[in-house]
Amino acid sequence: MTLPNAVSRFCVSVGVIIMAFAGPTAWGGLPATQLEQQRALFQSVFESVERGEWTAVDALSSDDRYTLEQYALWPDLRAAWLRANIDSVSGSEVDAFVQQYGTLRPARELRYRYALNFALHNDLPGYLRIYEQFYQGQDIEKLDCLALQAEIEAGRHRRVELRAIDLWLVGKSQVSECDPVFEYLDERKLLGLVEYQRRYRLAIDARNFTLARWLAKRINQRYVDETTEWLQAEKDPADFLERKRSGSDDEILREQLTYAVERLTYRDPEIALKLWDRVSGKYTFSEAQKLLTARHIALWTARDGLPGAYELLLALTPAAWNDEVLRWRARTSLRESRWARLLADIALMADSERSGEEWRYWQAIASIESGLALPAVTDLESLRRERSFYGFLSADKLGEDYALDSAALLVDEEKLAKLESRPDVIRARELFLVGLDSRGRSEWDAVVRYLPDDAKVQAAILAHRWGWHSRAIATAASLGEYGDLSLRYPLPYKENFEASSDLARISPTWAYGIARSESLFMHDVRSHAGAVGLMQIMPATGRDVAEKIQVPYAGLITLTDPASNIRLGTTYLAQMSERYGGNQVLATAAYNAGPHRVDQWLPANGTVDARIWIENIPFNETREYVKRVLAAQAIFHWRMTGKISRLSDELLLVQARQESQRVARR
Repeated sequence: MTLPNAVSRFCVSVGVIIMAFAGPTAWGGLPATQLEQQRALFQSVFESVERGEWTAVDALSSDDRYTLEQYALWPDLRAAWLRANIDSVSGSEVDAFVQQYGTLRPARELRYRYALNFALHNDLPGYLRIYEQFYQGQDIEKLDCLALQAEIEAGRHRRVELRAIDLWLVGKSQVSECDPVFEYLDERKLLGLVEYQRRYRLAIDARNFTLARWLAKRINQRYVDETTEWLQAEKDPADFLERKRSGSDDEILREQLTYAVERLTYRDPEIALKLWDRVSGKYTFSEAQKLLTARHIALWTARDGLPGAYELLLALTPAAWNDEVLRWRARTSLRESRWARLLADIALMADSERSGEEWRYWQAIASIESGLALPAVTDLESLRRERSFYGFLSADKLGEDYALDSAALLVDEEKLAKLESRPDVIRARELFLVGLDSRGRSEWDAVVRYLPDDAKVQAAILAHRWGWHSRAIATAASLGEYGDLSLRYPLPYKENFEASSDLARISPTWAYGIARSESLFMHDVRSHAGAVGLMQIMPATGRDVAEKIQVPYAGLITLTDPASNIRLGTTYLAQMSERYGGNQVLATAAYNAGPHRVDQWLPANGTVDARIWIENIPFNETREYVKRVLAAQAIFHWRMTGKISRLSDELLLVQARQESQRVARR
């Protein structure tokens, strides 16, 4: 039995990396050949063991069985079997395992599953024994409510009532394990009108109108009607504001009106402003409501690049100013090429904001455009020493080389040897090397979190040697160590990136920049949005691209396979490049935020300097992503060729939407 194909291929590639570093004796004091044998044995049986089958282990020879039992991940194998057979294993088996391996993650996971299994089979006293020993006071709602069920069964009513009402009084729907507890409270008449009203207000404050409606039905019709108004303000805010041009000037309606304006502003700031002007003078809104609403409209008018944005921001009283307001004042001045005004806007920022690379760069550019070249050159000269988006732009402006000299982290062989012999480090490494990356990352992070800084440096070096690039990069970054380019900008899967980029007719350095920014080269990582793998491809996108280029597609298996993911990712990146006429800035933004959004962000007419367009991307995440990818691309070009690729050469003018489409068609 072997691991799934994608994982197997990944493990093979990792094995190649590891062999490059493995001498006659490998990490942890074991011969390299013995470790390789242990990994191979583990991989050969793990999948079947996870399914609850131990026959593959029993089929091993006595020598192989002994070798496997000495492996650092033997506890993981045993725990996997116990978890799969939790319904049938004896309590003594679980207890023995937890007692032997109690400090390890597999034991903690097994204990959690074992506790839940008691509850699943209605053995609540058994569950309560484990809960009180290990989970009480951790505020895990699921476990707390199961414990309360056990308390109810045991007749400890007073203890239940105090804790259960606290769990009830939240503005969200609780986990299903709490339902029997709340039913108990209801039956004992402990949830009266006051408790329902309090929870209703919490739900409204959390804008959880589904829960609020459920609660309202248990209060009275007035609350039901109020919830209906909230839902209308949420679903059709423009219509709600039109209908409420006049009405009873009460606190709830004023709150609903400001919420409707907030919702409408996301869709259409101009209409939101128009309707806010109509209602703001007819109701006695508080000064805080007026301030927050005016700021919200002004910011979204600026983010959407609409006319009059600067005037709205300027009209805000100083009480409404925050860092975001001042940033968007500056970005709006930048968008309009109002250089003197931009200098004034930057001067209003807090020192911590103004001293950042972004505003130092634009202050220098605005100074040059305003005829103040001498101090600006000094600022640019300082900035060009930074290995970053603004550092490279500053070097381009001055016609200077980039600061691309690499300073390798210093190896302390004694500290490194001590670190790599730690059992917890060995476990993390082995989880990575057998393809259980996610588990390995969790264990690595748990170890590194508490290391002193000098040991963290050695940890970053170790991870880099193993080819565990995500942990090497993250560990070095946590220390502010940015000088080792080979560690921070590695070249894994180089043949795949070069071959796939060649097929897609894009630069492999661009693809590397995307992959590093998307996943830090984690082949198995999944985002909250559902994107998967090295280049973070959405399953639907992967399927469409695979169909277009006629390659096999098997969902997650394909997307977590590095070679397949790179092939699909580079192809999709090329599609975005073609869509935007070869404009790498727009294609990069579209890769992150989606082409439908980038289309909305294009200028209505004329052209825009790409640097200015980037600064005015409405989404903070996408704005920083584009800068990060472009800077990484320049570094990867240096790493792969030893030559400087000017960042400014990639910053083509951003054209109006219709013109971009004409260029793409040609």
